[in-house]
Amino acid sequence: MTYRVVQWGTGNVGRHALAGVIAHPELELTGVWVSGAKSGTDAGTLAGLDHPVGVTATTDAEALLASRPDCVVYCSMTDNRLMEAVQDLQRILAAGINVVACAPVFFQYPYGVLPDELLKPVQEAAAHGNASLWVNGIDPGFANDLLPLALAGTCLRVDQVRCLEIVDYASYDNRAVMFDIMGFGKPLDEIPMLLQPGVLSLAWGGTVRQLAAGIGVTLDAVTQSYERIPAPESFDIATGHIAEGTAAALRFEVRGMVGDEPVTVLEHVTRLRPDLCPDWPQPAHPEGSYRVEITGEPNYAMDLVTSSDNGDHNYATVLATGLRIVNAVPAVVAAPAGIRTALDLPLITAPAHRPGR
Repeated sequence: MTYRVVQWGTGNVGRHALAGVIAHPELELTGVWVSGAKSGTDAGTLAGLDHPVGVTATTDAEALLASRPDCVVYCSMTDNRLMEAVQDLQRILAAGINVVACAPVFFQYPYGVLPDELLKPVQEAAAHGNASLWVNGIDPGFANDLLPLALAGTCLRVDQVRCLEIVDYASYDNRAVMFDIMGFGKPLDEIPMLLQPGVLSLAWGGTVRQLAAGIGVTLDAVTQSYERIPAPESFDIATGHIAEGTAAALRFEVRGMVGDEPVTVLEHVTRLRPDLCPDWPQPAHPEGSYRVEITGEPNYAMDLVTSSDNGDHNYATVLATGLRIVNAVPAVVAAPAGIRTALDLPLITAPAHRPGR
């Protein structure tokens, strides 16, 4: 069966997702939505391919929705436009079109996280359109749902599940995320968007709640904490200058609590240089890794290291984020209407052969 797909957004993740749609033998690219200057550009160019594919990008969202694709691959920037992104999803779902998306991340598992005024309109739009929404990627995504739950399925007893991202972000090429949202290069007394009260739990609260649901635990609370470390001297990263004394390393935790005990934990250790904070958890590879630690019977410690022939670890993780959702299109189209989670969908794999690669 062939599924007709519209790619929505062609930025950091979207361009990789677009290339994945073009290469996927079960997917037919029927449209590409862009926000401005890229309009009129062939999708092959936007995907970084050396040949045109005959589909031209457009800013006309209504025309794309009117073409009634089976699925939209939604990769628009959402971190600084959350409400607009939620409205996008409502409009697409209400039109009867399924959605796989890399964000907003709180839809990975929104239950107990989103207030009804945000959650219900999306649920109602999906019901009205008889369409499904699935949000995933690598983190939040398969590094802290698929992998830990697979390991937990082999345990006699699970006392704690901890998922860590331990990554050098110096080469991450998104200035808005690095400086405005995460607060790198900013004075320590200036609190960025990510660290405003409740934001960490909004972004990753679904991760710890989904893990708890997967192991059959009811959480009493979700808590958060963070620590920021200044740069010992000035240096440059891919997206700009980090002045001495400004934020250069960040560590945070979002904890799913049962009583006083953290049972499901999401931890990020983010450095802009590998020599910073040597006492913090260290990655399995100098550039970074994703780690799953299960305390129970048996205990597990598993590290996932990403790499690519075409870029570094950050390139590889962005690529993985895009392909995680692209490869899920057939499963999400086949799923019942509503917001789907990793607990609902079957195992998702990639086609063994991708023509034209």
